[in-house]
Amino acid sequence: MTATAGFRTGRVRVLVVDDEPALTDVLCAAVEEAGWRAYPALDGRSALTIARGCPPHAVVLDGMLPDLDGLQVLRRLRHDDPELPVLMLTARDALEHRLDGLGAGADDYVTKPFSLEEVVARLRGLLRRAGSERPRTDEPVHVLGDLVLAETSREVHRAGVPIPLTAKEFDLLGLMMAHPRQVLSKTQILDHVWSGSFGGGNLVEVYISSLRRKLDKGRAPMIHTVRGLGYTIRPTEHSR
Repeated sequence: MTATAGFRTGRVRVLVVDDEPALTDVLCAAVEEAGWRAYPALDGRSALTIARGCPPHAVVLDGMLPDLDGLQVLRRLRHDDPELPVLMLTARDALEHRLDGLGAGADDYVTKPFSLEEVVARLRGLLRRAGSERPRTDEPVHVLGDLVLAETSREVHRAGVPIPLTAKEFDLLGLMMAHPRQVLSKTQILDHVWSGSFGGGNLVEVYISSLRRKLDKGRAPMIHTVRGLGYTIRPTEHSR
């Protein structure tokens, strides 16, 4: 077993790495439609961070990225998990470029422009050969942009980085992520998280403030106050 394989529980996870947001969105939609969970990354460093914090079962990797070359990312992924299936995307049709990718450890190659059906079919074949086509368990997972919450293991990651939360902080975040972009009133939050046991004071404000410090520190904010109405959570522009 590899160092990361032991963490691969729950729904099949596919890391999608491409610097074109529109293409990344389309690929992620195709991955989700196939029944897997998509984790988008727009550059190489973000991809490596996500892969180390929430190890994927497979990777769709563009060969041309703005920070690290796709082959560099591939080699680092291979170093962390030699058995990780990787499907490379490239705009280059030259044989030498394909051989470079395969030599660096890519399992398969698709040249742009491609059909989504072909990408999904090739991914399915790679996952089947790796024994990951059927998920090991069916752990409920909420994903909003680069924020991931696993209900059973009670783990939270943002951009692949684990975020430790108290029990009530986790419950509050879980409620908000179950209703993304929806404004939740203080009363609704108290009823769901504290069963209405604590009706006074600034309990909700204190926990919202704590969540913000942990989730949003050094990052674009995801939790927002809607004056006079309550609170909402939504993905940042970069992580959509």
